[in-house]
Amino acid sequence: MAADTLQVELVAADRTVWSGTATMVIARTVEGDVGVLRGHAPLLSLLTDAVVEITGDEGDVVVAAVDGGFLSVAGDRVSILSEHAVLAEDINVDQARADLDEARGGDAAPDETERRIRRAEARIRAVEKAR
Repeated sequence: MAADTLQVELVAADRTVWSGTATMVIARTVEGDVGVLRGHAPLLSLLTDAVVEITGDEGDVVVAAVDGGFLSVAGDRVSILSEHAVLAEDINVDQARADLDEARGGDAAPDETERRIRRAEARIRAVEKAR
């Protein structure tokens, strides 16, 4: 690992979504957005349904949508753990928009409706950021 990089793992419940070295990670926690660079203080925080951006050591940016989870930072290692995580390139934006419309027009309980809206919006934002 180069002297100015982080070792990053983005893991869903069923698979490793992305793993590699990066210079920066940006994620949204329940306390706000967090940017992580090498030398960051140890951290354990809850993630919201949102977009995660990982800037690779070659300057490429990996964008993913996560459905909540945890962010752990320790010793220049960043672990992003979520029940569901998907890379922007693997998101069907038309399906995400349809899911959003369905959630807004559905008759589910208010908490379930809000959760479905947040997740669909996160997927749409991930695709838009990756463009």
